[in-house]
Amino acid sequence: MARPFRRHRYPKKRNILRVLLFTALPALLLCLLIGSAFILGADQPDDPPMPMQLHDRTADLAPDEAYPQGPLSENVRFDKLVLEKGLRRLTAYAGGKATRVYLVALGENPVGAKEYEGDKRTPEGSYSINNKNPSSAYYKNLGISYPDKKDLARAKKAGKSPGGDIKIHGLAPEFANVGRFHRLSDWTFGCIAVTNEEMEELFQRTPVGVPINILP
Repeated sequence: MARPFRRHRYPKKRNILRVLLFTALPALLLCLLIGSAFILGADQPDDPPMPMQLHDRTADLAPDEAYPQGPLSENVRFDKLVLEKGLRRLTAYAGGKATRVYLVALGENPVGAKEYEGDKRTPEGSYSINNKNPSSAYYKNLGISYPDKKDLARAKKAGKSPGGDIKIHGLAPEFANVGRFHRLSDWTFGCIAVTNEEMEELFQRTPVGVPINILP
């Protein structure tokens, strides 16, 4: 018996859209993902990036200038200090000879001489160590005889307070572990900062009255 003739039925439009949605679209997305991965991978270095290396200003000095430079004899006492602000370098002299070099951090606004209280500048000029504080909040400190007469006159002319309490000091207890990396930025309010180990040596070997010359 002959089979009855049945007209072929084409899928409805909504079925065609469904087929496209579940076949063509995923394929397109897969191609885009593979292409993006290829492009991004082409820009990457062959080796993984190394961690950022912190710059230590000690590396900028000749080997015989970098602190520390070996032990000092017990009787060495510093008789002059010279701070070169532009180099962030404090040199201690004994018997007219440069004996130690300390790399320092300065006030947050380091360029130029201090003019008034709150300008966050480290002074420039000829001063002296006028006191020693073994109980400073920043480990220990040596006081600097700022302001002098010219500093007072300049601040008075501007109608402002000259400020004071300029010190050479170490690091606060909560930051002591930062060590030499404190030098990576200028962070004081105008003081001169060193590590606690450096401050200990300066404190023990710098008598009150020692001159300090602070250069730009």
